[in-house]
Amino acid sequence: MPGTPANGTLAPERRSWRGLPNRGLSAPVDLQDLIARYGLLALLVGSGVEGETIVLLGGLMVHRELFGFGPAVIAATAGSFIADQVFFALGRRYRDTAFVRRIRDKAAFQRALQTFERYPNSFIFGFRFLYGLRTVSPVAIGTTSVSAWRFLAVNAVAACVWATTFISLGYLFSQSIEAVMGRIGSIEHWAIGVAAVVLLMVLAIRLVRRRRAS
Repeated sequence: MPGTPANGTLAPERRSWRGLPNRGLSAPVDLQDLIARYGLLALLVGSGVEGETIVLLGGLMVHRELFGFGPAVIAATAGSFIADQVFFALGRRYRDTAFVRRIRDKAAFQRALQTFERYPNSFIFGFRFLYGLRTVSPVAIGTTSVSAWRFLAVNAVAACVWATTFISLGYLFSQSIEAVMGRIGSIEHWAIGVAAVVLLMVLAIRLVRRRRAS
């Protein structure tokens, strides 16, 4: 019988981290699956690109013993630290360009600058915990006269605290996170499909407007 070992016993069916049968390419690929498949690399990249959700799921994977607490914190710290250093460098190097001048008029950018001027060290440490300011803040700080070494030092400590906090929360509330993810899993593909359609419509409208303008 195909798939039957030489001793005559049936091989156990491979299962995904959720405990469901693994069907290869037909299985849904989501954030949890990406972390389970690519491990610390996915956590490192995701913590810089996506943020708290990935790190919380990293804590969930620590609870499932896919990797250790220490390595997870190091990966999340590195991802967050590198991303913010890149954004800071962009703000510092291109602060006089049209792109940065354009985003300087945004409310979030101005709010970040005003808060930084009042509480420089505290803001460098805490901006990653502030919703709506995480991405724009290092760019805004980069346009100021703050020392690059000062930003690097405070940013390194802040990234470690941030990563430790959310890895710990993901670990402690792993059962609640799994329950929530289980409920939204069935609508995840619909959400992706709707987002893709909206994106295509926006691109099509912009293309038509550019052609009319030309």
